[in-house]
Amino acid sequence: MKVMAPRFWHVPHATFQQRLLTPFSLIVRFAHKIRQSLARPLTVSVPVICCGNLSVGGTGKTIVVRELTQRLQAQGHTPHILSRGYRARLKGPLRIDVEIMTSREAGDEPIMLARDAPVWIGRDRRQTALAAIGAGADCLIMDDGLQNPGLAKTLRIVIIDGAVGLGNRHVIPAGPLREDAERGLMKADAVILIGEDKTSLAAKIPPGKTILRAQLIPGTDLRRLQGQRVIAFAGIGRPSKFFSMLTDSGITASREISFPDHHDYTDRDCQRLIGLSQTAKMQLVTTAKDAVKLPAWFREQVQVIHVALKWDRPEAVERLLKQVWKH
Repeated sequence: MKVMAPRFWHVPHATFQQRLLTPFSLIVRFAHKIRQSLARPLTVSVPVICCGNLSVGGTGKTIVVRELTQRLQAQGHTPHILSRGYRARLKGPLRIDVEIMTSREAGDEPIMLARDAPVWIGRDRRQTALAAIGAGADCLIMDDGLQNPGLAKTLRIVIIDGAVGLGNRHVIPAGPLREDAERGLMKADAVILIGEDKTSLAAKIPPGKTILRAQLIPGTDLRRLQGQRVIAFAGIGRPSKFFSMLTDSGITASREISFPDHHDYTDRDCQRLIGLSQTAKMQLVTTAKDAVKLPAWFREQVQVIHVALKWDRPEAVERLLKQVWKH
């Protein structure tokens, strides 16, 4: 579910728009409860780790999925990633092949993640899980799907952007939440707060939940960009996070250009960006997620900035993952 966030979603006091849309939010909450109560989740033979959001928009979820995948691989496991394949033209369940598939066919996030581990797309989480297990997965990581009741989860991880928290704490369309906040947090086994906790959300998380904190940092050496004039562009959930990360790393973008989340770059977009960079003699920079959607002839002219996580307590992340096999 990808929705452009209106301003009132993040206003702490009640607004006219929020009051007007509250009846529709009640319908969404009721439908979610009915769906959950009628579900008969499939329990599979391997651990299932679900990384999801309580709210719509970019929280850093896909970066967390990649990080946990790499840590599990380092522990000697064979994780496969399950993705719905948002806006993918191909229907699943099928395994991503980055040599022959494009982001338009399989989705941008699956293509990006498939460079690190096997990735499967498909709306039916059960079928996709069984296909991955049949191909040798000894654990599964769900990229999103926290509200999907089709597959039983061994570990539920909620990822929250510390800068915006849970917004006005109302369910869509009156707010940014996919489900009731209290109910969602109670079901979670762990909460990952990314960035500064500007809404003091940590104090509202139920006792006994594992709380992990991390910061977004560049996974690319940026020293050669320091002192250069750059144009930064991004089509992710919250482009401002990417721009802020650059600033924190000593890279001041002379121009920041935002596109909608999951934006498909057209030749016109690329020509416009090239024209801007050549006129002003600036270097174009973007995210790895955006890079997989750029045509090859244009991508060669863009500096791709990979994003990583810096954990406050890396050992806590390792302990959390190791607990999965104790269930």
